[in-house]
Amino acid sequence: MKTMTTIATALGSLLLISSVQAQENKLYVFNWTQYMDPEIITAFEDKYGVEVVQNYYNSLPEMFAKLNTGGVSQYDIIVPSNYYVPRLIETGLVQKLDKSKIPNLDNIMEQFDDPSYDEGAVYSAPYQWGVSGLVYNAATFPDAPKSWSLMFDPEVNPNHPFALMGDGQINMGAACAYLGHGYDCTDVEAWKESAKLLLETKNRERFSGFVDGTPSLQQLARGVSHAAMTYNGDYLFYKDENPDSFKDIEFMIPDEGTEKWVDVMMIPSKAPNVDMAHNFINFILDAKVGAQLSNYNYYASPNEAAKPHLDEVLTKPPVQPSEDDMERLEFTPSLKGQQLQTFTQLWNEVQSR
Repeated sequence: MKTMTTIATALGSLLLISSVQAQENKLYVFNWTQYMDPEIITAFEDKYGVEVVQNYYNSLPEMFAKLNTGGVSQYDIIVPSNYYVPRLIETGLVQKLDKSKIPNLDNIMEQFDDPSYDEGAVYSAPYQWGVSGLVYNAATFPDAPKSWSLMFDPEVNPNHPFALMGDGQINMGAACAYLGHGYDCTDVEAWKESAKLLLETKNRERFSGFVDGTPSLQQLARGVSHAAMTYNGDYLFYKDENPDSFKDIEFMIPDEGTEKWVDVMMIPSKAPNVDMAHNFINFILDAKVGAQLSNYNYYASPNEAAKPHLDEVLTKPPVQPSEDDMERLEFTPSLKGQQLQTFTQLWNEVQSR
């Protein structure tokens, strides 16, 4: 009996060691689709002798829900946008970074050293930044106004299918901007007016659904919709990959204003491979790797040291908005407490009615 117990204990120890080794030899990354150069992953794997396992999401609510249902202990790296960062911190879903393990933090631009969404950059390191805007078929709308009216005014778009985004805050921001309240509005009365507009828009005959950034571009390419909301880098990526399908598809920053966002790298609170997660963040913040990332996915780099290595397309619109358009960009506000509850209630009503 004692022998059997000893054998069982030994086997248990071996299984535990094997499990730990398996975790040490893998890095689990939860990221947006089409957002990482496969060659960067291969280079990281070769350098650290690790296998990178990637999983993907199309919206921040999807990511947040997955973390809340066990994902917090399944992933080592997540890539949320700025306005979800406070929510992730306050709910305990992420952990502080050990900056001593990330020397390449010295490469990032000064504007990202102490961001409003994470004071002191305690929990996050910048990954990429960009703009949410409006994409449309210029053949369908040859005289399209530089305005959200293409979505919200039935006289401007009376009979062509269009889609809104799945993210409620981006939709609300666009509606707020169109109504003159500013993209970053948080006033409850402005929200109510904007929610009413979104509900009216959603119930129009040619509304084709709430479709997130990447799928919306695929729908435009197929002619399923003729106007939608997406991200500037995704637009350029798909235009480069499918020039024939995208020859008439254009991206605009509406004059009423829209979103400027920063995506960041964070480590979930129960990540299985914390040390390798720090290695990954440091690797991405290398000057040449940072440029390679932007050259692949067409988003602006927050890496000052990467500038000399960037392709020319990344130095002009729509990746780098014009000075006039930059003045129209705002961060999506971070919501919490009663404010978040109020917003969630309004957005749920828009979706359900």
